[in-house]
Amino acid sequence: MFIRFITTGGTIDKIYFDALSQFEIGDSPIETILTDGLVSFDYDIVSMFRKDSLALTDEDRLELKSFISSDDSDRYVISHGTDSMVETASVLMDIPDRRIILTGALSPARFKTTDAVFNVGMAVAAVQTVEPGVYIAMSGQIFPAGAVRKNREENRFENSQVLSG
Repeated sequence: MFIRFITTGGTIDKIYFDALSQFEIGDSPIETILTDGLVSFDYDIVSMFRKDSLALTDEDRLELKSFISSDDSDRYVISHGTDSMVETASVLMDIPDRRIILTGALSPARFKTTDAVFNVGMAVAAVQTVEPGVYIAMSGQIFPAGAVRKNREENRFENSQVLSG
């Protein structure tokens, strides 16, 4: 099995410099997370962007879509900022025959307390088991694209579909 990881920036990659929350997007921690996790599958890491997700443009999303559409892999884990992850997932939804999982972190991977490692692990598990499609791995769940939203007040991802009972 082979998984292609694509990094785009976001909180998972942020390095903070001071109490005023001055930051820059640093090198992705994905390689370290996979090495520390002792993974035994084949993978590579492609860095596409080093941006906060609020700075990602429609052109960036189309570039990502074009890359995946023309690439030879069928399993992708995309590290992405959480503020526009849902929008990027929506753009990728019509790519056929690919398993695409977007994940990120609500606090930087370099922080002692972070959800980054857990989320990447969930994304790796999901990309091995889901049917082809686009999903988001956040907040301890796997959400199909188009059925998820970021609840900024609760600082978590949740199902956006109203359940009838």
